[in-house]
This record gives sequence, structure tokens and C-alpha cells, in this order.
Amino acid sequence: MSTAPRPNATWADLARLPEGTRAEIVDGQILFAPSPGPQHQGIGSRVLGFLGLPFDFDDNPGGWWILHDIDVELAPSTVLQPDVAGWMRSRVPDFPSERPIRIRPDWVCEIVSPSSVRLDRLRKTAIYLEAGVPFFWIIDPEARLLEAFQALDGRWLRLGAWSEGDRARIPPFDAVELDVGRLFPPQPRGAAPPDGRD
Repeated sequence: MSTAPRPNATWADLARLPEGTRAEIVDGQILFAPSPGPQHQGIGSRVLGFLGLPFDFDDNPGGWWILHDIDVELAPSTVLQPDVAGWMRSRVPDFPSERPIRIRPDWVCEIVSPSSVRLDRLRKTAIYLEAGVPFFWIIDPEARLLEAFQALDGRWLRLGAWSEGDRARIPPFDAVELDVGRLFPPQPRGAAPPDGRD
């Protein structure tokens, strides 16, 4: 009994796609994604702003390169486009300007959407762990929730979860306090809180 050959796409295949195409390679297969909606984009901009201003500059606390929607090649058959990712300058002293970036990030943040939730929470979570990414955040816009994880002994250790009204120092950016509720756009007037409480 014969089996179909396994897809084996690489960065060269992505590079041939039209400019602006949102696509990633997972397990050698090209996966296309729709453009992010306004809520998704807004959260990504806030993460970039709240972390980029204190950390992606040379003054205190500094020490990071923080980029969004950038192609990262973690293996020849794995090219992902994290919503936001960071590299510690102590490990990557020069700005990672190549495309794709072939240096694994020190931190990745994924903002889930209905179309990406299974990929982000299942496959990408495993890929980042296998690649040696030390810190991983998942932001759920619908639940208005941020979860943080740290790699430890070959598994993800959940550091905690935070939502509206929480102010927290969340590794690896625990040098500053983050007002988690400010990551999310204001809720429509009259909308019930995500947990159903009035």
C-alpha cells in the first residue's frame, strides 16, 4: 500500500508567494491565514507598545529586539510568523535584519483567533518548545486573558493567567508592571464581562 508523499515546503516556497501573503510552514506544509481583524491588530500594537517602549531601547531596562509579524525559520520545514517575538540582545547583539530570521526567539506571543486557536494552542505550542523558546505568551481576545509559560525540563510551566483589572510583572518582562486590561480594546457599551458576571 502506497502513501502520498509528505509535503516538504521551505522558505523558498514562501518567498515565491505574492508580497503581503500571510502564510506559514508547519510540518512542511504551507498554511495560509486571513489578515488579522481590528481587535487582533489592536492587541498586537498594544503588546508592541507596552513592551517595546521600555525594552526595545538602549535605556533601562532595555536589552531586547522586539518585532511583530516577522518570518522566523525554526527548521527548514518550519517557518512561523509570531504575532510578536523578542530576542535578548545579550544573545543576539546585532539587530536580526535577515528574512526569514533564522535565530530562535527568546520570547513569543501569539494572539489567538477563531481560525487559529487550534494551531496556536496545540501545534505552535509544541513547535516553540521543541525549538528551545524559553518564554511563550498566549493572548485570548474573546476571554480577554493573557497566559504566560516558561520552558522547563522539556515542558511548558504555566506561570499564570491575568485579565481585566490585573497588574502583574510577567516574565521575561517582569522588570515593569503590566496593566493587563489595557492590552484589550474597550468593550462595547452594555457588553457583559467575558466571564458572564454583571
